[in-house]
Amino acid sequence: MNEKLIDDAGKVRFGLLGNSVSKINIDDFWLRKPRGGQASAWNNWVGFKQFQYFGAVSEQLLFGCAIAHLRHTAIAFIYLYHPQHGMLLEISRRIPLGIGVTLSNDTTNGCSRFHAGNLAIELNHQGERKSLSVTLGKRLHIDAWFTEVDYQPLGIASRIGRNGWAYARKVAGVSCHGSIQLDSQKFDLTALNSFAHHDFSAGFLRRETFWNWACLSGRNQHGDRIGLNLSCGVNETSFSENAVWLNGQLHHLGLCYFDYDWDRPEQPWQITSEDGSVSLCFTPHGSHQQRLNLLLFASDFKQLFGQFNGQIRLSNGTNVPVDGLWGFVEDQYAKW
Repeated sequence: MNEKLIDDAGKVRFGLLGNSVSKINIDDFWLRKPRGGQASAWNNWVGFKQFQYFGAVSEQLLFGCAIAHLRHTAIAFIYLYHPQHGMLLEISRRIPLGIGVTLSNDTTNGCSRFHAGNLAIELNHQGERKSLSVTLGKRLHIDAWFTEVDYQPLGIASRIGRNGWAYARKVAGVSCHGSIQLDSQKFDLTALNSFAHHDFSAGFLRRETFWNWACLSGRNQHGDRIGLNLSCGVNETSFSENAVWLNGQLHHLGLCYFDYDWDRPEQPWQITSEDGSVSLCFTPHGSHQQRLNLLLFASDFKQLFGQFNGQIRLSNGTNVPVDGLWGFVEDQYAKW
């Protein structure tokens, strides 16, 4: 197994990489100018972005937690949503220049930390075990984890523009364990039959970037364990991150189109693929939104959570029904 993303010549290993990359050895890469020659040390440093996301869904509780290091700032958010009672908690923090924030470049054995005021987030990778720990003073404590035993993660590296690249390692449709304590309420993630998804992404993205994303996890009416990851706007240069997991086995899907009302994203979304393998309707139930305008840097982020209905067709002709499974979609613009 080749553990490094960057080879000895300083080139990125592009393609569908599966589980073959464990280290984003960024020190072995130097950004080039679009017209040739090495970029400045400043552009090389500020151009590299990192993201990590851990979420879980069940019929009784959903949560999402992310850390992003954008060089000029680091951002973290956490929310808990109860389908019956609505939003239970929603909080975000920002640290200028990401001072004190660490995001690991090791996808297999590493620890990422964000600490601002009374909010502390830690994401740990220990082989096949991925875990999340969140503390918000005395009000909230999350201890969640999953394993990748008998599971095929998605790994992809693709070109971004002429000189950039993006790497993503994604997981969906795995059983989530642990507990959440919010004020006087306690949730047992195993007892709730929760399913987790995880996103490890890094790279040199476009100065202005936009994407849509969809993810779901759960069991359908036939008892099959399903995980889905779809995206449009980032990883489509020669390769695609679109995939579905059926009982832990990875199946690649075609390019997808997200049809929704930009001004009213709370209305149903239609997600379809050019090869007919994906036909889904997403009905939002709630959202987490953030907007930022600092002239040189700006963002408009909407992550909506709700239910998917429709079907997915595998390349072998198998139809996989999706009947009310919970998940997420995103509408994201960033200028960084």
